[in-house]
Amino acid sequence: MESKLSRRQALRQGAGFGALAFLGASACGKSTPKVLMCTDTTGLSATDIQIRETVLAYVEVSTTPGKNCSNCQQFIAGMPDACGTCKIVKGPINPGGNCKSFLAKAAT
Repeated sequence: MESKLSRRQALRQGAGFGALAFLGASACGKSTPKVLMCTDTTGLSATDIQIRETVLAYVEVSTTPGKNCSNCQQFIAGMPDACGTCKIVKGPINPGGNCKSFLAKAAT
């Protein structure tokens, strides 16, 4: 038994498939923003970790507006969207982090 599809049904199904394809493609293109984590201290000694966390009080996310590592003279930027380094604090440094050694970059 053959089932014939009317032109109206074919157009509806085609529009439905087109909408599904569009929604699927647009959903695949969106991704959640990557949260930068610079907490891997496996290469540091226990003393370096203690200095980093206790003495210099490094934190991943600054709680003081305008005082973050990317605005500090000691910060050495890495690749875009990557951890940097610091002249004082050992290990990976989050550009949005902060520590007690913050020194604002000189105005140019």
